[in-house]
Amino acid sequence: MSARGRVFALVALAAVVASGVVVVGVLATRGHVPGAPKPRAGRPPITLYFGVRTDPEAQALDRAQQLYTAKQVKQAAKILDRYHSLEAQVASAIAAWPHGTLSRLEQLSSDHPRSSLVELHLALALYWSRRDSEALAAWRTAAQAQPDTPYAVRAGDFLHPQYAPGLPRFVPSFPRPLQIRILPPAQQLAALRKAARGGGAHAKLLYGTALQQLGRPVSADRQFIAAARLAPGDPDARVAAAVGLFDKAKPARAFGTLGPLTRVFPHAQTVRFHLGLLLLWSAQLTQARKQLTLARNEAPGTLLGNEAAAFLQKLAGIGTG
Repeated sequence: MSARGRVFALVALAAVVASGVVVVGVLATRGHVPGAPKPRAGRPPITLYFGVRTDPEAQALDRAQQLYTAKQVKQAAKILDRYHSLEAQVASAIAAWPHGTLSRLEQLSSDHPRSSLVELHLALALYWSRRDSEALAAWRTAAQAQPDTPYAVRAGDFLHPQYAPGLPRFVPSFPRPLQIRILPPAQQLAALRKAARGGGAHAKLLYGTALQQLGRPVSADRQFIAAARLAPGDPDARVAAAVGLFDKAKPARAFGTLGPLTRVFPHAQTVRFHLGLLLLWSAQLTQARKQLTLARNEAPGTLLGNEAAAFLQKLAGIGTG
């Protein structure tokens, strides 16, 4: 694996680092990205996200997705064909590859023209069919149609393969309340939402991190901005608002907001840690190491100090970049 590939595998740890507010979703493989025309081996992936859903259909479709990923396509298709939700129809079309996949997805796209779920999978099918320019157009549509969904975030991975998958997540420097940590995921989310409505900056930050984990970056950013307005002198709130600005198409905005905070809060560990995280997402290893080292050295025994040390340990075996 290349140094860039190892970095991108490393930053996947950010999902674990982000305080474990809610355990959500199904991690899809990165799959293929646009490149030189050549026959595509294998099959397009199925990428479904269920958030905190635990209803029977979500569990069944999740199981079907796992079977499909394990190349047990017939077994997956049998499960998918029992359901008629949009998720099931999209996944069923992919599972039928290549027999009627494109025509079925194109019809779903016509019926649901603003669905990032449909456009993401249509793009994958187009790409596997070596219709690269059409695939790129569909990924762009997926990224723009419903930007507050994990499907739009996933489309961004294919549009910007020079960055690590997903989006960097804000990591609070303070823990969640115990009474929330012990709840099941759906109840955690409800409790965090309720606390954020009438609570202060920290309550909004915790709810925002949960929304990030659910693949809802727009909603998360609203919480972070609200927190920063409530507490402009709180480094966590200001940093969260900056991290929420990260856009793979325009990364300078996030860096331009976060970087100056090193002067506003010269000893705030959260600033250096998240600057390192954004640099990791961009595969800028030398600068990421520098910022993570500064974060660790600022307060080695804290939550962020320990997380920075863990990243640095993982980075030790990767070349510079």
